[in-house]
Amino acid sequence: MAEQSTPEASPEGIPSQNAKRGPAAKAAPTRRPSGRSAPDGAASTGAISRRRLLGTAGATGLALGAVGAAAGYTAAPAEPEKTAPLTSLGAARVSFRGRHQPGIVDAAQARGHLLAFDLAPGAGRTQAAALLRRWSATAERLMAGEAAGHDDTGVARDAGPSSLTITFGFGHSFFSRTGLDGRRPAALDPLPDFSSDRLDASRSNGDLWVQIGADDALVAFHALRTIQQDAGGAARLRWQMNGFNRSPGATARPSTARNLMGQIDGTRNPKPAETDFEQRVFVPGSGDPDWMAHGSYAVVRRIRMLLDDWEKLSLKAQEDVIGRRKSDGAPLSGGTETTTMDLEKTTADGSLVVPLTAHARITRPDQNGGAAMLRRPFSFHDGFDADGTPDAGLLFVCWQADPVRGFVPVQRRLDRGDALSEYIRHEASGLFAVPGGAAPGEYVGQRLLEG
Repeated sequence: MAEQSTPEASPEGIPSQNAKRGPAAKAAPTRRPSGRSAPDGAASTGAISRRRLLGTAGATGLALGAVGAAAGYTAAPAEPEKTAPLTSLGAARVSFRGRHQPGIVDAAQARGHLLAFDLAPGAGRTQAAALLRRWSATAERLMAGEAAGHDDTGVARDAGPSSLTITFGFGHSFFSRTGLDGRRPAALDPLPDFSSDRLDASRSNGDLWVQIGADDALVAFHALRTIQQDAGGAARLRWQMNGFNRSPGATARPSTARNLMGQIDGTRNPKPAETDFEQRVFVPGSGDPDWMAHGSYAVVRRIRMLLDDWEKLSLKAQEDVIGRRKSDGAPLSGGTETTTMDLEKTTADGSLVVPLTAHARITRPDQNGGAAMLRRPFSFHDGFDADGTPDAGLLFVCWQADPVRGFVPVQRRLDRGDALSEYIRHEASGLFAVPGGAAPGEYVGQRLLEG
């Protein structure tokens, strides 16, 4: 749970109109990192898909509820030609194609699913290539707010794209299964063991990894179900994890997310505007191997929070564990959330204001040889144990150009003395090579599988 935050969402766009019977349609806004131009075909054509442009409950539920309450159940239905437009939440769209895959620098969505697949017995490189071709075609359609290409379930009918992103990666075992051992990146070597790990092998690693995120739960589920169906006989689901974040617009102004401990989590995340952002997060275009150009490496950890123990701590004790104020995320040494932490400041009795074991102190890049990673996590709650203990915590996902220089040095330091380690447990882990984005006419991973 290194102390970094996700990039802010790009501005929301104008709701689109029904192209057939309403006013002239406007293209749905495309969410993309600042400084990146929209790829070919990113803009909407305005044509009606099977998802008719009706209002989404996520952002308009209160308004619609108020109308229903005032008018009663006998209110006349709306005229067919006056279909309500999508809200900005439903209309927000991320482009599938670009230099990088979606779901890395885009703002974290309200709902997420992480999945790993293993290739089926007998499946190899040919079957893997066909699968990635299917998955890429499906992802492009769904992210544009269109129906799946075959037997669409209708789960997301009437919804817009809702910032849907679908991201694909390859695990260490994928390369031996496909006869591509010679093209496996050195950066994909297994992560070292950490003393605090309590890993469940059945929920770790995998041949293929898929990350799904959307601001609407049904849109996210529809993508999840379609990707699973597309796997067919080529791959079998190994594990699935479901997560969530605060919904866009739930706070008066954009802010760093809070985790299930109630702490502002992620203040020092690298920002796309920083000059070394690309260098830290993405493999360069001239990188080795060549098929990973503009790609990144994702470390995935299921981190359970021992909330019953954490919530017994006093506010001061919680803040000493983290090194920041719980109310606003400011460092204990003073200032605001973004104020540089004063690691040498002491109290009247000579004690350090920010304890040596504080999580925020240990994870600072300047305390780890400059190591940094882009965190893009989801919270999770999977019910309760038999004794009532909540099975809840963080689906930690971090991105870096090289995990040996990003995740590993930070986690090693945390493993040696982080006060937070008493209140968390790492229960699953995975490392995946995520190639760059697919160019027009390509599928994700084509340069690996057909190069």
